[in-house]
Amino acid sequence: MRNTLTLAAVAAVGVVFAGPAAPAWADSAQATISQLQQQGYTVNLDRIGTGPISKCVVTNVRNPQTLTQWVPYAGPGRGDDRTILVPVLTSQTVSVSLDCSAR
Repeated sequence: MRNTLTLAAVAAVGVVFAGPAAPAWADSAQATISQLQQQGYTVNLDRIGTGPISKCVVTNVRNPQTLTQWVPYAGPGRGDDRTILVPVLTSQTVSVSLDCSAR
Protein backbone atom coordinates (compact mmCIF):
# COMPACT_ATOMS: atom_id res chain seq x y z
CA MET A 1 0.00 0.00 0.00
CA ARG A 2 2.81 2.37 0.91
CA ASN A 3 4.57 1.70 -2.42
CA THR A 4 1.35 2.44 -4.32
CA LEU A 5 0.90 5.79 -2.59
CA THR A 6 4.54 6.71 -3.15
CA LEU A 7 4.27 5.76 -6.83
CA ALA A 8 1.09 7.84 -7.18
CA ALA A 9 2.77 10.84 -5.59
CA VAL A 10 5.82 10.53 -7.86
CA ALA A 11 3.58 10.22 -10.92
CA ALA A 12 1.66 13.34 -9.90
CA VAL A 13 4.91 15.27 -9.52
CA GLY A 14 5.99 14.16 -12.99
CA VAL A 15 2.73 15.36 -14.53
CA VAL A 16 2.88 18.74 -12.79
CA PHE A 17 6.52 19.45 -13.59
CA ALA A 18 6.45 18.12 -17.15
CA GLY A 19 4.99 21.45 -18.22
CA PRO A 20 2.77 22.25 -21.15
CA ALA A 21 3.12 20.64 -24.51
CA ALA A 22 4.43 23.04 -27.10
CA PRO A 23 1.31 24.82 -28.24
CA ALA A 24 0.41 24.25 -31.83
CA TRP A 25 -0.59 27.68 -33.06
CA ALA A 26 -4.07 27.58 -34.47
CA ASP A 27 -5.35 29.21 -37.64
CA SER A 28 -6.16 32.50 -35.91
CA ALA A 29 -5.02 34.48 -32.90
CA GLN A 30 -8.39 33.95 -31.20
CA ALA A 31 -8.19 30.19 -31.78
CA THR A 32 -4.68 30.06 -30.28
CA ILE A 33 -5.81 32.05 -27.23
CA SER A 34 -8.89 29.84 -26.82
CA GLN A 35 -6.79 26.68 -27.12
CA LEU A 36 -4.44 27.86 -24.36
CA GLN A 37 -7.37 28.85 -22.15
CA GLN A 38 -8.94 25.42 -22.64
CA GLN A 39 -5.66 23.92 -21.39
CA GLY A 40 -6.16 25.92 -18.18
CA TYR A 41 -3.88 28.88 -18.85
CA THR A 42 -4.53 32.51 -18.03
CA VAL A 43 -3.34 34.24 -21.21
CA ASN A 44 -1.51 37.57 -21.02
CA LEU A 45 -1.48 39.45 -24.33
CA ASP A 46 0.91 41.99 -25.75
CA ARG A 47 0.30 43.38 -29.18
CA ILE A 48 1.65 45.62 -31.88
CA GLY A 49 -0.97 47.70 -33.70
CA THR A 50 -4.58 48.52 -33.06
CA GLY A 51 -6.35 46.22 -35.53
CA PRO A 52 -9.16 43.90 -34.43
CA ILE A 53 -8.13 40.55 -33.01
CA SER A 54 -9.59 38.84 -36.08
CA LYS A 55 -6.78 40.46 -38.12
CA CYS A 56 -3.99 39.68 -35.62
CA VAL A 57 -1.23 37.15 -36.17
CA VAL A 58 0.40 35.27 -33.29
CA THR A 59 4.13 36.01 -33.35
CA ASN A 60 5.19 34.33 -30.11
CA VAL A 61 3.93 32.17 -27.24
CA ARG A 62 6.30 32.29 -24.29
CA ASN A 63 6.91 32.18 -20.55
CA PRO A 64 4.58 29.40 -19.47
CA GLN A 65 4.41 29.64 -15.69
CA THR A 66 2.95 26.91 -13.53
CA LEU A 67 2.46 27.48 -9.83
CA THR A 68 1.93 24.49 -7.55
CA GLN A 69 1.43 24.10 -3.84
CA TRP A 70 2.27 21.02 -1.78
CA VAL A 71 -0.68 19.84 0.32
CA PRO A 72 -1.06 16.88 2.68
CA TYR A 73 -2.74 13.80 1.24
CA ALA A 74 -5.80 12.89 3.29
CA GLY A 75 -7.40 10.20 1.15
CA PRO A 76 -8.68 6.74 2.00
CA GLY A 77 -6.29 4.13 3.33
CA ARG A 78 -4.14 6.52 5.36
CA GLY A 79 -4.21 4.72 8.68
CA ASP A 80 -0.66 5.58 9.76
CA ASP A 81 0.65 8.83 11.22
CA ARG A 82 3.00 9.66 8.33
CA THR A 83 2.03 12.55 6.08
CA ILE A 84 2.41 12.42 2.32
CA LEU A 85 2.53 15.71 0.45
CA VAL A 86 1.24 15.91 -3.11
CA PRO A 87 1.53 18.83 -5.54
CA VAL A 88 -1.67 20.67 -6.46
CA LEU A 89 -1.76 23.01 -9.44
CA THR A 90 -2.86 26.48 -8.32
CA SER A 91 -2.39 28.56 -11.49
CA GLN A 92 -0.94 28.60 -15.00
CA THR A 93 -0.11 31.67 -17.10
CA VAL A 94 1.38 32.17 -20.55
CA SER A 95 2.22 35.25 -22.65
CA VAL A 96 1.08 35.59 -26.27
CA SER A 97 2.44 38.28 -28.61
CA LEU A 98 0.22 39.50 -31.43
CA ASP A 99 0.92 41.56 -34.52
CA CYS A 100 -2.26 43.55 -35.20
CA SER A 101 -0.73 46.19 -37.48
CA ALA A 102 -2.46 46.92 -40.78
CA ARG A 103 -0.99 44.97 -43.68
